[in-house]
Amino acid sequence: MNKYIVLYTLLAISLTGKAQTLLSFNTERQQIDQQLMIGLGTWAVGNFALSGYGWATAANAQDKYFHQMNVMWNTVNLGLAVPGYFRAKNANLGLNEAQTWEAQQKTQRIFLINSALDLGYMASGFVLKQQNSTNPNKEAQLKGYGNSLLLQGGFLLLFDLSAYWIHQHHGYVLQKANASNLKLSTS
Repeated sequence: MNKYIVLYTLLAISLTGKAQTLLSFNTERQQIDQQLMIGLGTWAVGNFALSGYGWATAANAQDKYFHQMNVMWNTVNLGLAVPGYFRAKNANLGLNEAQTWEAQQKTQRIFLINSALDLGYMASGFVLKQQNSTNPNKEAQLKGYGNSLLLQGGFLLLFDLSAYWIHQHHGYVLQKANASNLKLSTS
């Protein structure tokens, strides 16, 4: 009877340690997401301030359109950052191992997909800048909007690739823990 109590106690300690490791991992992922959303929100607010001023005081039409698009673009960025921050802050941290792995993979996949979209934004910026020859009446608007898409898409590409790398590096911890658990269970 005593050996069963010892066995159950060791099993409970082992499961508690594993749960604590998952809780720590999920807490760290939550904190990473919160910091990323603060970074995106800071970029958006900074763009509102600088481009709001630039839009109001631009000396030429191309600069006015550049700043106008920056303000519009960062309305979307702020609209993603604020709910994203609160979603991360209120995330369920009590996930089991499978749920944790699924959440980690989903997060990484989202940032990779966003990176591809960012390349599309930048390509759209290049296309808009080239449209001036076919529509000379809108040359300033197209160039201004195109330059803004290049800037915003470039920032978002760096942001999303960095976020992917940060999460991938963080996910490596979970992969390593799983690999060592497999080694322990197969011996």
